[in-house]
Amino acid sequence: MGVYAFFIGFNNSGTLIAAPISTRSLAPRTAIAIAVISEFIGPFLFGSAIAATIGRDFLDPRAINLNVLLAMVISQIVWNFATWFLGFPSSATHALVGGLSGAAFAAAGWDVFLVGGLVRIVGGLLLAPVLGLVGGYLMMKMILWLVRGASPRVNRVFQRGHIFTTAALAMSHGTNNGQQSMGVITLGLVLLGLQSTFSVPLWVIALVAVALALGVATGGYRMIRKLGAQIYRLRPIHGFSSQGSSAIIIISTALLGAPVSTTQVISTSIMGVGAAQRMRSVRWGVAGQIMTAWLVTIPVVFVFSAVLYVVLAHLM
Repeated sequence: MGVYAFFIGFNNSGTLIAAPISTRSLAPRTAIAIAVISEFIGPFLFGSAIAATIGRDFLDPRAINLNVLLAMVISQIVWNFATWFLGFPSSATHALVGGLSGAAFAAAGWDVFLVGGLVRIVGGLLLAPVLGLVGGYLMMKMILWLVRGASPRVNRVFQRGHIFTTAALAMSHGTNNGQQSMGVITLGLVLLGLQSTFSVPLWVIALVAVALALGVATGGYRMIRKLGAQIYRLRPIHGFSSQGSSAIIIISTALLGAPVSTTQVISTSIMGVGAAQRMRSVRWGVAGQIMTAWLVTIPVVFVFSAVLYVVLAHLM
């Protein structure tokens, strides 16, 4: 399960540091160091509401088994690696939901789903791109108003500000995606009989924190060019605005127990930031390609995970 968390960090690392590196606000090593440290801290903060949603409130634990978790982990790692190789910022959260849903459905049918958790998860996934787009747009408009009439030297402020927004964004990713990993691992402990109730142990939090940090430290920088230039050519003010709005949204939804796609929020916030200054300069064709990857993730991983579960059930 630590490998599972590692691949989440690996897959999303480029997304977290695209803005400061592409705008030359931070040196690559500095951006990576800030992201790794903040990613490690994130899982220890902001409670475990998302972990409970994933591991306790989404599926009926009595109707699933370890093969469900194994099928989900394998399908998500395969999907995340494939999309990383192709250079598309795919959603680890979408892959998690698709993989867990597909394997659980193959094991127990529709009755395995719990309405309350399902509503929170679906609601979070549907709202994520809207929140990112609107949040980025509003943040950019507000900052443009605040710096109206300022000299070009104000860019130095935003360049230095990337230290704080990169840290906040990596920390928010650590808590959002970290809690997803914690939920899966803790559910596995319950299924193995090592725990009688669903509560996240401290050692699980530490394991996830280390795995995510290692993943970010070694991860997929193919995303930097796509997010930093191909959607909208970012300057320091844009990177600062998109990272700041994304961090606020991700942390807020984590406190509510709604897992969102951090990749979705970050990508759509860049679209919103670009649209706030010049709508025509946003490369909507590239944005459409990214959105297509998001839309196909859940159904493709659902089917792959369901088939994988059937195979595992016959072998084990």
